[in-house]
Amino acid sequence: MPPVFAAPGPDACPVHVIASDVFESWLSGQPQRVQAWAKAQGFTGACGQALTVPDTDGGLGMALAGYGSAAQRARRRFVLAEAAQKLPSGTYRIASGLPAEDAASEALGWLLTAYRFDRYKDANGEAAALQVPEGVDAAAVESLAAAECLTRDLINTPASDMGPAELQAAAESLAQEFGAEASVTLGEDLLKQNFPLIHTVGRASDRAPRLIDLRWGSTGPKLTLVGKGVCFDTGGLNLKPGNSMALMKKDMGGAANVLGLARMIMAAGLNLQLRVLIPAVENAVSGSAFRPGDVLMSRKGLTVENNNTDAEGRLVLADALALAAEDAPDLLVSMATLTGAARVAVGPDLSPFYTGHEEDAAALAASAARTADPVWRMPFHEPYETMIEPGIADLDNAPAGGFAGSITAALFLRRFAGDTRYMHFDIYGWTPSAAPGRPKGGALQGARALFAALPDMLEL
Repeated sequence: MPPVFAAPGPDACPVHVIASDVFESWLSGQPQRVQAWAKAQGFTGACGQALTVPDTDGGLGMALAGYGSAAQRARRRFVLAEAAQKLPSGTYRIASGLPAEDAASEALGWLLTAYRFDRYKDANGEAAALQVPEGVDAAAVESLAAAECLTRDLINTPASDMGPAELQAAAESLAQEFGAEASVTLGEDLLKQNFPLIHTVGRASDRAPRLIDLRWGSTGPKLTLVGKGVCFDTGGLNLKPGNSMALMKKDMGGAANVLGLARMIMAAGLNLQLRVLIPAVENAVSGSAFRPGDVLMSRKGLTVENNNTDAEGRLVLADALALAAEDAPDLLVSMATLTGAARVAVGPDLSPFYTGHEEDAAALAASAARTADPVWRMPFHEPYETMIEPGIADLDNAPAGGFAGSITAALFLRRFAGDTRYMHFDIYGWTPSAAPGRPKGGALQGARALFAALPDMLEL
């Protein structure tokens, strides 16, 4: 179950959040026994420190959570979560010291310390529970936590239990929860309905490829989300080496992220018309696998010279984007674990995004800062368009040379988005090393920032 705030009650242990620059002044106002205890335990208010202080009867009197300095906080996310995960199980309430502007994001970080992926083994330990801090919208923060947990669970599930059919079931379950409609184009029907690239990439697997189409809302601006749903990527005939294939259960991270974002939108009841498109496939190897050098037809009518079967994500997204553009949405967004080049450029924490709209970029940057969901703008650098134009087809899915790999992939996708207002995220979808509120494993990236920016971007 997604983590939620503890019920209010008088027995919660008070937590004082203390920045290092105010610790001495705070401590001077405390009883002598508290001063002696804090000094004896070496508490200074540094980021991530946690200390329980006994009362006069030896029970739990209060807890102290270090909030560090502004410079230290700038190098972290979910500072309070770092202290929370060190506290013993029980129920806590924020008594003082948490800045109002940080309360919602820090409360979310605390809730997320309770996340456990326990499908295959029992989870260890019980997290410290938090009562909703003053001024925080409990339902809104709990909804964000639920979306994050949904995304993490989908990505963390191995491909043996998260193939195209299981991804479809997850989308249908979400649709049912919020009264949305979901339809699916399956297998050979992809060819009949003119989705040739989705069919081509998935045809080698005995798990049929499909296009999942979820719709919710009947008024307001149109928002369409497209998520890459490659449930496992062997690389196809351009087979990945073993160490590169190990994490390919996360290659449906784009799909998992748009489903998490869709959950936020529907739970908040935003006044918009939401559509979610997920091309769900497995890129496998068999006698029917597509080949390097094949020239492929797309839904849009553009031909694609396939120069690497491991650049399949942009192919399945291309057909889905073409369909989305036909509906003329007010905003079209794609999310995908698309290129290693993006990881080299910005590492695993930042979510690179592309947009041609300055106002959207500014709105997203502002929301990312206040939601602890960092993003970084990348350029649709038009002089690189020639890099995706081969000699014998309209487009090249894998330009030679390796330069600007994330940019050329984004330019490739933009060709299929038509004249729509388009934004693309080239995410990692994975936390490689455990951090406060962010265990190693599947991750929601960019979706929280985009959700917070939507009211400005779509004038909601």
